[in-house]
Amino acid sequence: METDEAERVLPFQLQFDKPIASQVKIAEWNPEKDLLAMVTEDSKILLHRFNWQRLWTISPGRSIKSLCWRPDGKVIAVGLEDGTVLLHDVENGKLLRSLKSHAVAVVSLNWVEDSQLITDKNEILSTYEDRTRRIFPPAPTIPRMPGLVSGDTGFIDDSEDSFTELSNSSQQRFNILCSGDKDGSICFSIFGVFPIGKINIHELHIPLQDASASCHLLNAEIYKVALSKDFCRLVVMCSGELVGHGHDPRKIQITVQGVHGMHSLVLDTSIFRKRKSELHQVAQQASNIGELTEVIRVSLSVMSKQWSDAMHTFREKFDSLSTLIVNHGLDSSAQEEFLSILGGARTSPPVHQFLVNSLGEVGAKRVSKAISGAGSELQLIVLDHLQPAAEIIGFRMGELLGISRWRARFQGVGLDEKLMHNATEKVGTLLVQVERFMRVLSTVLQQFSNFFNWLIRCIKLLMSEPSDQLLPYNSELVVIFLKFLYNQDPVNKLLEASENDNNIEIDSELVERVRELALFGGFADCEFLRRTLGLEFQQMESSFKEAFLMPFITISRKILCEDIISLFPFPSSSSCLSSHVPLSVSYYEDSSEVVPADLSCEQKFIDYISFRVPDDSFAEIANCVGIVRRFIHDQSCSNEDHSSSEAVLISIPDGSQCVDLSLYKDGQIVLLLNETASTSESSVGSYMMVVKVDDLPFVSVPRSPCLDNWKILQLKDNVVPLQMENEKVRNISHAVISPLAVSASRGVACVFAARKRALVYILEEDEDEVSDAE
Repeated sequence: METDEAERVLPFQLQFDKPIASQVKIAEWNPEKDLLAMVTEDSKILLHRFNWQRLWTISPGRSIKSLCWRPDGKVIAVGLEDGTVLLHDVENGKLLRSLKSHAVAVVSLNWVEDSQLITDKNEILSTYEDRTRRIFPPAPTIPRMPGLVSGDTGFIDDSEDSFTELSNSSQQRFNILCSGDKDGSICFSIFGVFPIGKINIHELHIPLQDASASCHLLNAEIYKVALSKDFCRLVVMCSGELVGHGHDPRKIQITVQGVHGMHSLVLDTSIFRKRKSELHQVAQQASNIGELTEVIRVSLSVMSKQWSDAMHTFREKFDSLSTLIVNHGLDSSAQEEFLSILGGARTSPPVHQFLVNSLGEVGAKRVSKAISGAGSELQLIVLDHLQPAAEIIGFRMGELLGISRWRARFQGVGLDEKLMHNATEKVGTLLVQVERFMRVLSTVLQQFSNFFNWLIRCIKLLMSEPSDQLLPYNSELVVIFLKFLYNQDPVNKLLEASENDNNIEIDSELVERVRELALFGGFADCEFLRRTLGLEFQQMESSFKEAFLMPFITISRKILCEDIISLFPFPSSSSCLSSHVPLSVSYYEDSSEVVPADLSCEQKFIDYISFRVPDDSFAEIANCVGIVRRFIHDQSCSNEDHSSSEAVLISIPDGSQCVDLSLYKDGQIVLLLNETASTSESSVGSYMMVVKVDDLPFVSVPRSPCLDNWKILQLKDNVVPLQMENEKVRNISHAVISPLAVSASRGVACVFAARKRALVYILEEDEDEVSDAE
């Protein structure tokens, strides 16, 4: 064997054979760079270069069920057991966004990018131009200040690079992230951040050949989702039990209860292609609005904490004065004692003790500095973060309001003019609240400053020290402070987000003026001045959710099921797969050589599905790999059946078993086989081979009205034996396990051995080197 290998040129050059610390359960190559992302059994994500240099390791702390790359290779999406999807920056592993679109484990992720620029019917470039850059300075980022508690805001990392990564580079081209969970729900997110649709395969009406009948799935579970490159079709590999219903039950053959199997659904997602330009513009605006809304949310959180800390310092010091007054048996309040001093009365013992001993000049200056510093921080946050974010949101909402009036084009994607108008108004009222907050904050800071100037002068006099160099004060403002601000906190009240009957009091004259302004084109909501800034933000955010929910609902309703192929049943003893069954789905451009002659419609893409048929599914079929391909025809065809299917079964040679498989380049599949005949465990080996799929004798698979008609079983008499000597085969000295990681764009593969080793192969051979070696 060694002599034979030495005499011939081995295909697939072995680049590395490296030990790994933990077994790998998921592995995906970066589509644009020589990077391999791996998920270990203990749910750590490892990123390696092609030379096996590790770039970073992260651990989400929860079980990882799926993984995929953004098509440009700059972001990696991770599906977790609890239904969360995490988006990480490839450069450093930082968390860019946390999405909670599912309630159960996200088992499959697929991210597809538009390869063509958006054009209109006249082939004129129709890309959206972000005009905010012409009018506004760069968009504000989340404030990075002491005391920031991000919480579960979706922006875990506060760096500017992380904040802008998703909003900038991801929106250069239209792309959609598809995520499928264990319970049958599939979510669609434009740019991976703007949810644009959600369906559940249990609720789909699956058409049969008989137009009067349809069926649906029970106890369905998703294994893989794959969106076509033109966004028109979604292939869903799922398990479940088919149950039929229709106008005439006698025409439907109901499947046997309790028998589940693997099915391939085809969903019509052509709405994404037909309305690509409109969805791109709406998603770009909405995702930017969402990020700026997060800036406001975090800004309010930071402001509330900063001011609360300062006021806690004030209360902590001055509450001791009330305690001293009570201990001395006086029937008065701190405000009354201060007013007595201001009026020229003699200082009472508790006040004297408080000012000279408890507080002192140093303490008064420290408290004054804390309040003044917090007020300055709040003003900076408003001017640098909150207000600019609200202004840009107002501009973007105005643009969305404008295009929502173009009903012929944007009503089809759910852009509702009335909802957009309400959301735009809420941004305007928030800006009014911001202006009022700044005025109140400025007044309060001035009052506090004046009060402490007077208080420090009093302390100086009580200690018989000269006070000529101290700042002057206004005694009338001291009176106002003691009567209205000493035990009140109007700044914190404006920041509050709860209603709690703490509405802002405004006089009837102001209310009437607001109503008069509404008649001249002002805000329809005349009660907004009674709300706090925090509550106004909540209402604005609620109006955004309501406005953007309409496109979500509209698109979801337009995603329908158009075809199903029942592949194989599960063993009767179980309702699901007990072990890993290799599945691979990919799309390739259609070619005239493989198009049936009787089809005159224009074809665009072929979806290929490859899978290993479980040995206990059919007694007549053993140790086989099935490949199904579907031709998708243009919707303008007069024929109602817009797709046709072909299939082939490949028989794996005796003594070998398919461990994993992956569709490779157009018309090729990579198989990973383990030897099973050897009795000596130490001598067990394996093989990797590339099979040309288009050379195989595919058989047409017609649609059938029967629900229990397993398509693969129809091919039992046409099984094609795999001739290993005719294929490119590479012997591997280790017993291998799944996953098999293959990159069609980079021409490489990574194989994992059972004894914790990773082997990297170059699949694309250099013809010159081969000829030289021969």
